Amino acid sequence: MTYAGRIHPRDVIFAVAMDSPNTANLDQSRSAAFWMMRGARAAISIPALILASAFVGFAGLARDAGLTLAQTVFMTGVVWALPAKVVLVGAVIANNSLPAAAFAVALSSVRLAPMVVAIIPEMRAPRTRKWVLYLLSHFVAVTSWVLAMEKFRYVPRERRTAFYGGLGGSLVLTNMVVVGVVFVLAGRLPPAVSAALFFLTPMYFLTSLWGSAREAASKYAMILGLAVGPVFHIWVPGFDLLASGLVAGLAAFAIHLLLGRKGRST
Repeated sequence: MTYAGRIHPRDVIFAVAMDSPNTANLDQSRSAAFWMMRGARAAISIPALILASAFVGFAGLARDAGLTLAQTVFMTGVVWALPAKVVLVGAVIANNSLPAAAFAVALSSVRLAPMVVAIIPEMRAPRTRKWVLYLLSHFVAVTSWVLAMEKFRYVPRERRTAFYGGLGGSLVLTNMVVVGVVFVLAGRLPPAVSAALFFLTPMYFLTSLWGSAREAASKYAMILGLAVGPVFHIWVPGFDLLASGLVAGLAAFAIHLLLGRKGRST
């Protein structure tokens, strides 16, 4: 994504690769398979490499927790978001009950709901079937969401579901392979290394959102979230992310409205 009135060089490169620099003249005669392959090609990126590095750490964590190879690879494909998998492995280590583990995983995945709400309208076209959108929503996570929202402007609306299917499916399958290979070949990873690899994804997400923010309100929300996050982690450790996001988001929205009124009054 770019700021209004400015074109980022990477967007120009991608537009050329997509055979069109202008969304108004996109060739909608291309097949769904063509756009699915374009999505798979878009998955070859630095963010995807960072994500794979994080899954290296997850493979070590799952192996140390006593999970089998089949269980770990299956978990990678079915529970796609990495934090939810970490929560599930933690529940396994703690010998929690199945309902408790399911609730913890569901709670950790609530944060993805706004991403789904934002990306579904970008993919929906007059002839798009609902079951396709339901299926593609499984692929919604930090990396696929950021890449898709950045590239959709160069994809015809009728073909965005195919594009995102190629993008999300490639990310899932690639990391299933990465997890399987690392699980079999790698020995025990030091805890510090696993933690550092896990930290790469949220750091990338934060920097990507900051760079693609079109309004100051988005940056206010990120700054406030970083400030109040540690406080809520102490006060309500089970709901710290939800509480900090809610408070920081509402505060940033209030600041945005206040500054907008002052600007109109002057």
